[in-house]
This record gives sequence, structure tokens and C-alpha cells, in this order.
Amino acid sequence: LFSGQFKNAWTYINGKFLAVLFAGVFTSIMTLASLLTYLLEHFPIVVWSFFFGLVTASIWLVGRTVREWNVITILSLTIGAIIAYVITILPASDGASEPWYLILCGALAICAMILPGISGSFILLLLGAYSTVLAAVSDRELSTIMYVGIGAVLGLVFFTKALKWIFLNYYNTTIAMLSGFLLGSLNKLWPWKEIITFFTKHEGTPKEEIVAITSTNLSPGPEWPVALLCACAGGLLVLLLERFGKRERE
Repeated sequence: LFSGQFKNAWTYINGKFLAVLFAGVFTSIMTLASLLTYLLEHFPIVVWSFFFGLVTASIWLVGRTVREWNVITILSLTIGAIIAYVITILPASDGASEPWYLILCGALAICAMILPGISGSFILLLLGAYSTVLAAVSDRELSTIMYVGIGAVLGLVFFTKALKWIFLNYYNTTIAMLSGFLLGSLNKLWPWKEIITFFTKHEGTPKEEIVAITSTNLSPGPEWPVALLCACAGGLLVLLLERFGKRERE
């Protein structure tokens, strides 16, 4: 790429596939950003319950692809769960809007899209950048979108081959750890939360937003029947998509 061999570089990174991938991601984000922002603001329990169901079903789908469960894979699952849980309880900060952090989030999010059972949006959520990116897309904040895009490109260029090598050599261990990571992250998706401390972004402007620094999980509220239905709907959607994908592969 740096020597001017753009055609070879394009072929090397499978540019045609990546162009289609980015076009699809960009289109879906631009289409759904405003809707998701509205739903998260007015129906948070419904949305988080749906996400909870999505991830719960993904745990089962990813976990069943482990070819052999043994001491190492169980240990990997446990480590993955602990790492994810620790991430979910770390206090948030206003650094989620810093350029370096957005680039890092973009790189990690695009790598997650390559992994089975984990989406880029899910990683942004765990890293506390989901609302920042969602608001940026909804409000057309091009600088924020650009930083995330730069991170995504860097992630594809530098990390995809490493991930491929890891899967080829440590498939069972990696899949088990991913399953544990999803399991530990459920703490972040629990629908009922109470904010303990918070900070205000863009205070005094139309974009003012309250961001939780620390929060605690609560017992299910009176909305639990609706939440349960939404969680089941999310899980069913994942299972149906997997079944459809399996038929296409066959």
C-alpha cells in the first residue's frame, strides 16, 4: 500500500468483500440509529431485554461449536466470563468521545464482527462508546464517525490475520473463551438498573445526555412479563437466523 501498489493491497485485504461489508453496516446504522436512540430513551427495558435474549441465545450457539470440553476449555470459559464481567463493572468516563478511544473502539468492534457470536455494536456497548457512536450517526457528527471508521480499517489491516492464526491453532480454547465472554457480559445487559453516579455530556446544549458512571442491578420490576417476551423474541431471532444461515451453507 505504501509503495503505491494499491491494486495488490486491495486484493490482499479482500477489498471487494470489505467494501460490501462496510456498505451494509453503514446503511443499517444510518437507517436504524435514530430509531434505536428513540427506543433506548423511551423503552429501555424493552430494548435491553431484547438484547439480553439475543446474547443468551448466542452463548448457546457459540458454546455448542466447541469440539471438546475439557479442563482447558472450561478454564478458558471461566476466564472469558471474568474478563467480560470486570469490564461491565468498570466506571464509565467522558473519555469515550476522545479520538484515540474512538479509534480503539472501531478497531475492536470490526474484529468482533469477524468472530462468531459477537457483534461490533456489542463491543461498543461494553466499552461505553455505543451511545456516543449512535448519537454521532443520528446527529451526523462526521468527526466521530471518521475516527471509528479509521479504527475499523486499522483493525482489519492489522488484526484479521492474527485472529485467523489463533482460530487455526487454538480453536476450542478461543471459542470457549468467547462463550465465557458473552456470559460475563450479560451483567451489562440486565434491563433493570439504578444509576448511582453519573456525569452530563454536552451540558446546556440540545445534545445534553446523562451518562451513568456506576450503576447497580435491581430485581425485575412489574414490566417483567413484557421483558420476558422481548428476551424470548431476541433469542428466537438469533436461532432463526442461525437456522436460515445453515440452510444457505448447505
